[in-house]
Amino acid sequence: MSFLEYVKDKRYFILFYLIIMSFVSLIMFVGFNQVNPFNKIVYTNIISFVIASMYITIGYFYRRKFYQEMKDLIESSQEETMAMMPDAQNNEQKLIFNLLKKTHKEHAKQLETLYDQKRDQQEFIMSWIHEVKIPIAASRLLMENSEDKTKDFLIDKFEDELHKIDDYVEQALYYSRIDSFSKDYFISEINTNQLIKNSVKKYAKLFINKGIHFEMGDTEQLVQSDKKWFGFVIDQLFANALKYTDTGGTVTVLFEEDRAEKRLLIQDNGIGIASEDINRVFEKGFTGATGRNHAKSTGMGLYLAKQLANKLGHKITIESEVNEYTKLTIHFPKIRNYYQL
Repeated sequence: MSFLEYVKDKRYFILFYLIIMSFVSLIMFVGFNQVNPFNKIVYTNIISFVIASMYITIGYFYRRKFYQEMKDLIESSQEETMAMMPDAQNNEQKLIFNLLKKTHKEHAKQLETLYDQKRDQQEFIMSWIHEVKIPIAASRLLMENSEDKTKDFLIDKFEDELHKIDDYVEQALYYSRIDSFSKDYFISEINTNQLIKNSVKKYAKLFINKGIHFEMGDTEQLVQSDKKWFGFVIDQLFANALKYTDTGGTVTVLFEEDRAEKRLLIQDNGIGIASEDINRVFEKGFTGATGRNHAKSTGMGLYLAKQLANKLGHKITIESEVNEYTKLTIHFPKIRNYYQL
């Protein structure tokens, strides 16, 4: 900062000084009974001007180092600018620095969140590409080795692979829209039985091929939710149950209710989940020993189901015993009437 720029910053002080000295000079002129008071007035103004000039000059040299360090820091290419800022010389600068540090900290936190989200998206995309290539490669092998296969056999196998691709595409679609969930849902009273039947119909071929039995009561059960998003949650829970249930197993749907909540239970008698993995199955990308040893898994199904259920105001819990069962429970809290006696 040049001396003229510093003086410009002190313009209000200079204006105040001129007003005060004008007032003092006027008082001296009116108050003195001497014939010629101008000598004392001039003398007073000269002394005051020297003192004010010394104050501005000393202040400039005192501030110059600070301003030069700030200018060098601005022009430098250093990334850690906050750590290299000079010490504050007064309370005003200290307040500004504290505000800058707070803003920088919040910005860094937001930037870190964005980086994490970008990294998660990249990991999901890479995992999704790897998984979706498997049914594509299987379809290509079917075409290359189709000479001795019947038309019905090929159609059946192509349908299986197409269904896998469709599931992966749907999963990616819901994953991409999870951040804009608040703009695309409508809570209403829905029939869970119908959604479950739709999901069973969707996976009917897998039920049949693996000989898995399905059991559910006939009583209609109504809950407050969004039909589209909650239907996807149920699909993911069924897909998970079918994936880890052996041939001849059973998937059971139960419905419970008490004064606090309604509960939808989806239980299978499959291979179960190890105790060390039970608390991590809802984490993004987590497959655990079960996913690694028994089936190909992206680790996204239960994660998406959990996230969407939470956004809908529901809660998903899980219980499991290895080689015994796995039970996923969706909790629907009731809206209490606090005016009811």
